[in-house]
Amino acid sequence: MSTPATDPTPQAVHSAVPSPKAGYRGTKVRRQRVRAAWTFLAPMLVALVLVAGWPLLRTFYLSLTDALLSDTTGAAFIGFENYLVYDDGAWYGLLTDPVWWNSVWNTVYFSVVSVSLEVVFGIIVALLLNAEFKGRMLVRAAVLIPWAIPTIVSAKMWAWMLNDQFGIINHMLMALGLIDAPLAWTADADLSMWAVIMVDVWKTIPFVALLVLAALQMLPRDCYEAAEVDGIHPVKVFFRVTLPLITPALLVAVIFRMLDALRVFDVIYVLTSNSTSTMTMSIYARQQLVEFQDVGYGSAASTLLFLIIALAVVIYLYLGRRQLGVDQ
Repeated sequence: MSTPATDPTPQAVHSAVPSPKAGYRGTKVRRQRVRAAWTFLAPMLVALVLVAGWPLLRTFYLSLTDALLSDTTGAAFIGFENYLVYDDGAWYGLLTDPVWWNSVWNTVYFSVVSVSLEVVFGIIVALLLNAEFKGRMLVRAAVLIPWAIPTIVSAKMWAWMLNDQFGIINHMLMALGLIDAPLAWTADADLSMWAVIMVDVWKTIPFVALLVLAALQMLPRDCYEAAEVDGIHPVKVFFRVTLPLITPALLVAVIFRMLDALRVFDVIYVLTSNSTSTMTMSIYARQQLVEFQDVGYGSAASTLLFLIIALAVVIYLYLGRRQLGVDQ
């Protein structure tokens, strides 16, 4: 004969429900941790405001004036005329400049293509470096060389190699019979963008590979041992096990690379200078500020560049939190 179920004793119910005092202690500890975090972050935030905040506000103010490089102190306030103004039946300003929108498109195209290629090849390189083979440490050190070379140096080096007269790239392609005549990699409008993407990908693959490799080193081995025992194909293991586990590291790599790509200047300016086929927002702003000496107009371009990058980062972080299931 079974014994009828009995209601839990008051002591059991009392022990199962957290006491108000425990909740208060948890809240108090949390507040202490938040205060400690803000205490440690305060010096960095103050330095950030002084180093980045003031120049940013100064740039925004200059974008509302007609300041010239030769005289920034006597500039007159003109409001948003550098951005958009209606005069004599037509619209003028940065937002109506086709060269500006072409630079925006070039920047977005360069960022999306280069970062996508860097992620794909970075994962491949990281998987190869994570495998056991003789001389692995030497190969790991050699892979970091492109990333360690300063951008200006590597861009100039590639400019020589891509030269249509004496560049070794054309020489090798012609020797292999892939092309019949030298190609103007950095002067041809159809090839110049792909040339700068190739150089940027070559330089920054080690950065992505390094972050992915660090994530691979921390993965639990029991999952792979169980998959090997079950006879699961390695490709399926990668997409079902490895890729989800290294996603946080990939998000970090992508956000840093996207920030660099959206504000890219040096590698493109060294390879193609002010060519409209590869002009980015940073090169456009530099042209207005330095060559045309229009500080107000160039500051407006710099302000819009900052806003576009900030918007892209916010959207990416929001989508990344949704992907990882992080609570708001």
